[in-house]
Amino acid sequence: MDTNRPVVKIDHLKFNYRKHIVFEDLSLELEPGRIYGLLGENGVGKTTLLRIICGLLRTKEGVCTVNGTASQKRNPEMLSDIYYVPEIFFAPAISVNTFARSNSLLYPRWDAGQFRKICQTFDIDPSHRFDKLSHGQQKKALIAFAVALNTRILLMDEPSNGLDIPSKTTLRRIISECAAEDRIIVISTHQVRDLENLIDPIIILDRSGMIMNATIERISGKLSFITSREPDPEAYWSESSLNGYFQVIPNRENIQSGVNLEALFNAALKNKESFKNLFK
Repeated sequence: MDTNRPVVKIDHLKFNYRKHIVFEDLSLELEPGRIYGLLGENGVGKTTLLRIICGLLRTKEGVCTVNGTASQKRNPEMLSDIYYVPEIFFAPAISVNTFARSNSLLYPRWDAGQFRKICQTFDIDPSHRFDKLSHGQQKKALIAFAVALNTRILLMDEPSNGLDIPSKTTLRRIISECAAEDRIIVISTHQVRDLENLIDPIIILDRSGMIMNATIERISGKLSFITSREPDPEAYWSESSLNGYFQVIPNRENIQSGVNLEALFNAALKNKESFKNLFK
C-alpha cells in the first residue's frame, strides 16, 4: 500500500439524529502511519464519527470512504481491515480465548501469539470467562484482541476509561508498539493526559464540524505554551497557578515549545473561529 495516500477520506459529511444536527459539513483525511487523537466536548459526535468510518452508521449527505469504497457498504474486504473498540462493551458468557478464536476468523492478519503476549502484559488470564472479569479487565482483554488483529485501521473509543494508572501506562506502550507506517489508529478520548505524548495529529471537533486537525509540530509552530508572571493580553487561554499564569499564546518568536493538550483543548473551545482560521 502507498503509505502516503490517505485511506480514510470524509467529504462534506452531514449527519443528524432526527432534529439533532451532529455534522453540518465535515471534511477530513486520515493518513497511514499516524495515531490520531480525537477530542471534543460531550455530544459533538466523536463516537458517531468512529461509527461512520467503520460503516455502522450511514451518512445523510456527503461520503466517507475507506480504501476508496464507501464505508456504509461494509464490504467484506473493508471489514477485515478495520476494527472498532467501543467505549461500552457487553462481554459474552464465554472465555476470552473462545471469543478471540471465533471472532478472529474474519481477520487475515490475526496473531494469536501477540494476543497471548498482550494479555500477559495486561495481567489478564484469557481462559477466564469474559463476563466474569471486572470492567477494567474486560476492556484490557478487548484491547488485546483488537491490537492482535493487526487491522490497518484501528478505532478506539475512550480506551483508557476504567483502567487504573499502571494499566494506562501499559496501554500507551502497547499502542505505541503496534503503530506502523501502514496503519491508522484513531483514539477518541476525554482523558487527554492519559494519552499525551502518544497521539499526533490532534483533531478537535465542535458541534458543527471540526475546529482543527493538526500535527503536534504544526501546533507548536503556531502556539506557545508558557508560564509567566503576568497574563498576556493576546493569550488564547490563561490559567492562574502557583507559579504565575500558564498560557497558550501566539508563537511570536517562532520557537517550538511542548504542547499541553488540556490547555490546547481549552484554548480551542474558547477561540473556535480563530483556531479554524489558524489551522485551516
